[in-house]
Amino acid sequence: MAPRTTSLLVLFGALAALLLLAPDVLLIVFAGVLLAVLLRGGGHWIAQKLGIADGVGIGLFLLGVIAAFAVFGLAVAPSIADQIDELSQRLPQAFDTVRQRIEEYSWGPGLLDHLIPESFASPEGRTAAVSAVSSTFGALGNGVVILFIGLYGALDPGVYRSGFVKLIAPSIRGQGDEVLSKVAATLRSWLTAQLMAMAVVGVLTGTGLWIAGVPLAFALGLIAGLLAFIPNIGPVLAIAPALLLALPEGQTTVLIVLGIYVGVQALESYVVTPLLQQEKVSLPPALVIAVQLLFGVLFGILGLALATPITAAAMTVIGLVYVNSYLDREKDAQHGGGDR
Repeated sequence: MAPRTTSLLVLFGALAALLLLAPDVLLIVFAGVLLAVLLRGGGHWIAQKLGIADGVGIGLFLLGVIAAFAVFGLAVAPSIADQIDELSQRLPQAFDTVRQRIEEYSWGPGLLDHLIPESFASPEGRTAAVSAVSSTFGALGNGVVILFIGLYGALDPGVYRSGFVKLIAPSIRGQGDEVLSKVAATLRSWLTAQLMAMAVVGVLTGTGLWIAGVPLAFALGLIAGLLAFIPNIGPVLAIAPALLLALPEGQTTVLIVLGIYVGVQALESYVVTPLLQQEKVSLPPALVIAVQLLFGVLFGILGLALATPITAAAMTVIGLVYVNSYLDREKDAQHGGGDR
């Protein structure tokens, strides 16, 4: 077996083993790489605009991000905290309203037996609470790891890139470096389109809810924008708190809220995202939904959130390594034999 074939089999075999044995580690590393691509892309854009080195541009981009978070914390976070606090107080009231309406039906008491607050005091409820706390701290720890991977990857990507390329045979290292460049460009384009779409969803949702007089419109718009990172499924998660808050206001408000979310989602899915991703990243919607379902079942919320960029990266690798370098080469060889 040729060294180039052996090296590729070993590389993909190692990745497959990691995916089977430690999928969370692989997903966290990919999330860090995605963050590194974002930081590197922002720094390179600044460097091009100002005519400075990429390293300086990354530093300015990081300072800009830190400054943005500082301004956000000083000017906006207090009001958001108040709205989130009010949201946490109003949601139980909304649940009580739902409970009262369910109890009006004959099948209501039986259903509510499984949802009563006393169940949280049971051993199973305490175990679930401990698990939730552990998961929260685990998520914070994963966030720190992702942050450091992103920072190191953005500041000096050449070290990790060259190390990865050295794992394959020398005869195909140039092609491997080209594949990594194309994958990085694909992820950068996807991130640009996704962040713009998230901003549009957040602004339109918050504005629509505010015009409709729905309580906590800004907080709900922020939630909708953040959850828009998970296409197709994120909007379903975002609408739940809005509908619960609208329920005490009456059926008309519920219908208005439902119309706002459906309208914004339709606009984002059929107008905003196609326009933003035009000439950038084009992914088959059915394939994206299938991969999201698969990753959500296998790897949980992190897999669900990263399913789309993983699909974009995988399609780029498959197109360059398998289709162009293997299948098309066989087709060219057959045409060449026919010419002779």
